[in-house]
Amino acid sequence: MASKHSYACKDYPDMEACPGYFVAETEDEIWKLMELHASVAHGEDPGEWSDEDRKYLKTLIKGA
Repeated sequence: MASKHSYACKDYPDMEACPGYFVAETEDEIWKLMELHASVAHGEDPGEWSDEDRKYLKTLIKGA
């Protein structure tokens, strides 16, 4: 059985009210879902995320 990866937006500081939760088979898929969600739901540009932001987000991906 393939391992699953998940991310809950509410785990990010100041996003506790966000219901965004994603599950995928690969970490790459999770990143794509996270970036799409940040753009659509929060108006963020993931291209502007710093390396530190990405390192922290990686710690929030479960099953990675």
